[in-house]
Amino acid sequence: MRLQTTAQRFPGSPREPLTRAFFHLVMPASPLQTATQEYIMKNTDIKRLLYTHLLCIFSIILSIFIPPFFLENFSILETHLTWLCICSVFVTAVNLVLYLVVKPNTSAKRSSSHKVTRFLKCCIYFLMSCFLFHVIFVLYGAPLIELVLETFLFAVILSTFTTVPCLCLLGPNVKAWLRVFSRNGVTSIWENSLQITTISSFLGTWLGAFPIPLDWERPWQVWPISCTLGATFGYVAGLAISPLWIYWNRKQLTYKTN
Repeated sequence: MRLQTTAQRFPGSPREPLTRAFFHLVMPASPLQTATQEYIMKNTDIKRLLYTHLLCIFSIILSIFIPPFFLENFSILETHLTWLCICSVFVTAVNLVLYLVVKPNTSAKRSSSHKVTRFLKCCIYFLMSCFLFHVIFVLYGAPLIELVLETFLFAVILSTFTTVPCLCLLGPNVKAWLRVFSRNGVTSIWENSLQITTISSFLGTWLGAFPIPLDWERPWQVWPISCTLGATFGYVAGLAISPLWIYWNRKQLTYKTN
């Protein structure tokens, strides 16, 4: 006579789900299951990263096409300083909204006073970044007394492309900034993307300075138009390239947990 198990004799027995749960706790997941879960999670993060970057690119496009409806004779070259202010506001606003929507809410239990202090620190860090970039531009040959407003707004737009994403993702934490921009210091694809977009913004700024001394007599060679356009193109290129690069190298990328 064939013996039957408890689950066969009593199909509705409450021991069956408990037994399954026990085996799930005792038996660890296989490496293949773990790798599959990490692969799915990484692909999901890459999609979120791609959509986020597309919105950031869209904010720059909006800063070009929306102002002409409200400002007469608006153009990137003729009213360049105005466009720098508008572009900085658009990009900063989109970054803040995406920070509130996309980033996990890790500070939900913190007091409102802590959030206000954190916001004020971020504002101070942004202003410090603007003044630091302004000083660096002057040391590299920008006019010291003349075109002060142009140089400072150039520093503002570069801080928007580099410092604002760092503040949104890492907060006013210098140690975290140094960790991310050190070798093998990233812990997520978001920090990896932050590296790429920041470096590409600086690289675009540097390349944008090359046409200034040339005698082409073009309107975009006036300080600091070519540099700001180079920073913008570098920022957009970084936003477009980083998700593609991360997706292409997703199987080789490994991140350390803090």
